[in-house]
Amino acid sequence: MDYIKKLSPFIAPYKRYAILNIICNVFYALFGTLAMVSLMPMINVLFGEGKKVTSKPVYNGITDLKDYVENSINYIITSTTENHGSQRALLYMIILIISLFLLKNLFNYLALYFITFLRNGVLKDLRNAIYNKVITLPISYYSEKRKGDTIARISGDVNEVKNSLLAILELIVKEPLTILFAIIAMFTISVKLTIFVFIFIPVAGLIISRIGKSLKKQSNKVQEEQGVFISTLEETLSGLKVIKGFNAEKKFNDTFNESTSRFYHYSNVLLNRQNLASPTSEFLGIVTIAALLWFGGNMVLVDQTLSGGAFIGYMALAYQILTPAKDISKASYKVKAGNAAADRILEILDTKSVLEDKPNAIVKTDFTSDISLNNVSFKYEDDLVLKNFSIKVPKGKSIALVGQSGSGKSTIANLVTRFYDVNEGSITIDNEDIRNLTKHSLRDLMGLVTQDSILFNDTIRNNIKIGKQSATDEEIIEALKIANAWEFVKNLPNGIETNIGDSGNKLSGGQKQRLSIARAVLKNPPIMILDEATSALDTESERLVQVALENMMKNRTSIVIAHRLSTIQNADEIIVMQRGEIVEQGKHNELLEKNGTYKKLVDMQSFE
Repeated sequence: MDYIKKLSPFIAPYKRYAILNIICNVFYALFGTLAMVSLMPMINVLFGEGKKVTSKPVYNGITDLKDYVENSINYIITSTTENHGSQRALLYMIILIISLFLLKNLFNYLALYFITFLRNGVLKDLRNAIYNKVITLPISYYSEKRKGDTIARISGDVNEVKNSLLAILELIVKEPLTILFAIIAMFTISVKLTIFVFIFIPVAGLIISRIGKSLKKQSNKVQEEQGVFISTLEETLSGLKVIKGFNAEKKFNDTFNESTSRFYHYSNVLLNRQNLASPTSEFLGIVTIAALLWFGGNMVLVDQTLSGGAFIGYMALAYQILTPAKDISKASYKVKAGNAAADRILEILDTKSVLEDKPNAIVKTDFTSDISLNNVSFKYEDDLVLKNFSIKVPKGKSIALVGQSGSGKSTIANLVTRFYDVNEGSITIDNEDIRNLTKHSLRDLMGLVTQDSILFNDTIRNNIKIGKQSATDEEIIEALKIANAWEFVKNLPNGIETNIGDSGNKLSGGQKQRLSIARAVLKNPPIMILDEATSALDTESERLVQVALENMMKNRTSIVIAHRLSTIQNADEIIVMQRGEIVEQGKHNELLEKNGTYKKLVDMQSFE
């Protein structure tokens, strides 16, 4: 249960509920034991075995407590029987038993009532913490991880931890206290019989612990496999068009079926181990009860050292131990499963971001001079994508990056926005290394339009407002007009209130791209980064958006990554890249006159 220490920051805000739960469980265990003990005087009344006490007993201190309580009950029974008959005495005993069972169940409900706030509170805070971690970890983290596995951790694993929290409190408070109070009561009835019971407890404990030894390992396998098939499902939904277009349904179906088959196998092993706990502990308990019947029966019938009422009360207390012992074995398995789930959750929460802001990071609010890439080298894995790369983008100038796929153009956009850090060299804004700035203030200076139009399942208004939450409807419409998107948005049934579906799939590729451009326009940052911003537009839309972009980029610093060279002919400088290095640079006409790589790219596109 060491993970409880690790999760203590999430438990601490709700510790008052844990304390109230513990207090209620103490009373639950106490009244549960008293309810069983109260059976003894009732049986004595029924069979006339009670010791007659005619004078009111005197309390002589804690050492005399047992005799005082017993004599007091017998005195009440004796006086009630003499004055009102044995039926009245029996009625009083029944009322006492009902009252004790009522109190027992009332405190049981209150214990569960308070623990609900603890469990659901920890569940909420854990999910919030993981989600916060998910959006703060660098993009590079997710290139190595399955998205479905992360989803499984934030849903299933967190839920497993929630369930184990109740099990832990049962394991360390509720059930042990129930057993402890029952054993104390059993000792007061018969020391000899209780010692006999203790012979069986270690044996039962050893057998149950052996069953649950590998439970954490099995639970971990189940949770990992859940991540695999959720990943497969997520990838299937994202790539449904490709799967159907290439008739690959069978391949993906087989992959999913293999994962669910493994999940089926691991779950069967895990659940069968858990299911073994209850019948095993119950059988061992019945064996103990049977031994008690034989040994205790001798004490009643042969030795006559124990009354019938005391023996039946003792058997009730022994059964009182049996149920919590069974629950403890179940709870211990839940704790092991929760431990495995907590390990997976903490793996995410403990992950250190390689792009953390420095303790004294600068908050930059303006852009005055230039952006410079100084001898930058970068690799995603083994091979360098950029090699000793240097460019300078003065304020107000537009720089275009062109080249074949894989030449490193989009990598520059990733580095300038600090989605990744350079391996060598530096990137500066106004001569300040961007690693010395807060990521938030750096990205506040930039507007980004990506090659893939990333939109969300929400209204057009909320998608556009992501960059500027305070924007008015008039500002949103103006941004849509600049991006040449208003012409189709105004004709939609609900205008800017129209929901565009998952990933914006209710719209065409060109419409999605224009909304992405409108989003960047609304933010109105001093630096624009356009990564293939017009790639998804038809020729007519491209021409109109290009004019809009040129108007928007006036007096604004722009880094334009382009595949279609027609869109960047008016750039202040064109950088031609090949395998992460600059092979040519200059204006459009200058590069054409050189008759080099750029001229070849233009000629190739003129035949498209």
